[in-house]
Amino acid sequence: MIPLHDDNPTQLTPIVTMTFIAVCVAVFLYQAGLPQEPAEVFAFQYGAIPAVIFGHASLPDEARAAFPATLTLITSMFLHGGWMHLLGNMLYLWIFGNNIEDVMGHAKFVVFYVLSGILAALSHALTDPFSPIPMVGASGAISAVLGAYLLLFPRAHVLVLLPGIGMTRVPAGVVLGMWFVTQLISGGMSVGATGGGVAFFAHIGGFITGMALIGLFKRRDVRFFAPARSTWDDRR
Repeated sequence: MIPLHDDNPTQLTPIVTMTFIAVCVAVFLYQAGLPQEPAEVFAFQYGAIPAVIFGHASLPDEARAAFPATLTLITSMFLHGGWMHLLGNMLYLWIFGNNIEDVMGHAKFVVFYVLSGILAALSHALTDPFSPIPMVGASGAISAVLGAYLLLFPRAHVLVLLPGIGMTRVPAGVVLGMWFVTQLISGGMSVGATGGGVAFFAHIGGFITGMALIGLFKRRDVRFFAPARSTWDDRR
């Protein structure tokens, strides 16, 4: 199930959402243009490495960033491991981020996104604090956006592509609920696995963080479980 668009109108221009997308794309293009070895060093400098963050290991001087390792919990949000990683994350951020920015305002959305991304990365890092593998990607912060969206707009409709079937409209609660269950199952199956891979526990931690924080960040006039407000001409 691939989401393509939602029918949830907004009032604010999502300048923060667009800025986050632009920065992620720019950083990815910069890294993709580097030779292989400098690109790997770049990932180690700015990716979040659990063993380094928790003081269990250190990087050689040439791979060490000029700031404390804990700040890589932020810089890692703007790195991605490949085109599909980038495009998938930016698609979800574009579809769902504008509505969460709309109910918070620009400044609060920045704080919500960054704080959620940090807590999501820590959720994954704590499952393997001795891991020497850099974590990269905006998935944790975007997962928080999805968790917040689920509580606010579960009845909004999302246009999705079902491979082999076609496009159809599905309630956001179904789309996001299925996504979260998938992360729980995949996270459980990944326990004990070695090597790199998808940081499922960052997704899970981010989603729960978004659900926990949305009440503190949304405007008071915004209701939970709001009725659908379609922007589509739904003629039947």
